[in-house]
Amino acid sequence: MEADQKSSKDRKKKILVLTADSGFGHRSAANAIAAALAEKHGDECIVTILNPLKDRRAPIFLRDSAADYDRLIRNAPDLYRFGYNASDSEIPNFLIESLMTVSLYEIMRDMVRDLNPDAIVTTYPMYQAPLNSYFTINRYRVPFITVVTDLVTVHRMWFSPHVELCLVPTTEVKKLALSSGMAASKIHITGIPVSPAYATDKRSKAEIRKELGWDLKLPTFLAVGSRRADRLVEALNVLNHFGKPLQVVALAGKDEKLYAQLKSMDWHIPAHVYGLANNMSDLMLASDAVICKAGGLIVTESLACGMPMLLIDVIPGQEEGNRDYVVQNGAGVLAETPLQMLETVSHWMANGGKGLKEYAQNACKAGRSSSAYDAVDMIWKAALRGPRNTRGKPGSRRTWLIDLLTRHNIPLEFSKELKPKKKK
Repeated sequence: MEADQKSSKDRKKKILVLTADSGFGHRSAANAIAAALAEKHGDECIVTILNPLKDRRAPIFLRDSAADYDRLIRNAPDLYRFGYNASDSEIPNFLIESLMTVSLYEIMRDMVRDLNPDAIVTTYPMYQAPLNSYFTINRYRVPFITVVTDLVTVHRMWFSPHVELCLVPTTEVKKLALSSGMAASKIHITGIPVSPAYATDKRSKAEIRKELGWDLKLPTFLAVGSRRADRLVEALNVLNHFGKPLQVVALAGKDEKLYAQLKSMDWHIPAHVYGLANNMSDLMLASDAVICKAGGLIVTESLACGMPMLLIDVIPGQEEGNRDYVVQNGAGVLAETPLQMLETVSHWMANGGKGLKEYAQNACKAGRSSSAYDAVDMIWKAALRGPRNTRGKPGSRRTWLIDLLTRHNIPLEFSKELKPKKKK
């Protein structure tokens, strides 16, 4: 008996992190959580990051959702806004959750059975319904934690009442979660998880710039591009002809066309052009300001390292709240035209960069550099508690779910090996 108890106690905790690749924020938050877990509990846990939408059994409309997301935002932003707002109400949300349950149930079932995790974290909202359905049907529950990756404007799909914890970035999102019916005890403000490096890296800007091969003293603007940031080249042209000493660091992301365009520009200032960077924290910590769209990830990272933002694009729906949060906190400016860009940079650079320093101070106040550690503290406690049986009355929801899946020919295999062992 003592040997069994020791074996159970010493076994590494298995933590499953679910994410998606529609936008960089979901994956980045998952990576930040994994990095913080490795740093704090590396010898005690095994972390697995998975994107269930890459499973060949996922419907094609879900597997292609990242590419469709890009196309819709570029070609029909008003239509995207309409769809986002129309689906953010009770009945459409219920229909979407039912569709996700039918579409992803078998994938979720097999993941839980194969990995047998002690806790599950999701940085993407569409997995909550099928996973909670699986737990309800099998009367077995793994601690399930949702990490919200939008700062302010958040779709109600994020707020499932059946998760154990919902980690939110701001007070505004906590209010939305409460208004959606989530219990206050489940909601905790941690910020969106960002790389632990934002909290632990003690190098000076000059030290990092020297390692990167940049000028050590010039004011440095980091321009972050992607397939969704249409005005980046326009903004860089303003800096390129600004007429005062500065340097530019331009990231093209996965956009090969943008990368070629940036490389071929006739630069009049020091310019460092990169494609997809795997050292984002270095680039951010070495810069003085960021030019970007109002994405949840880049905004959160900028705030975490006290970096003022020039916002040049806003995706309708979820990014509008990010824009308002940045502007209202005095951490950045919306500059949608070359003239607005020129005016902002001129004001920031005047009087020895006084304006830039003020915005940097505001960004620092609004940021949470330790967000990944705060999230991991709660995730780890949940993993220590581990899975549990939820035997009791069948309940109408369980009956309804069984009927839903049966009508769509989804096999229901009730697994006995998932039952947590009784303590001796």
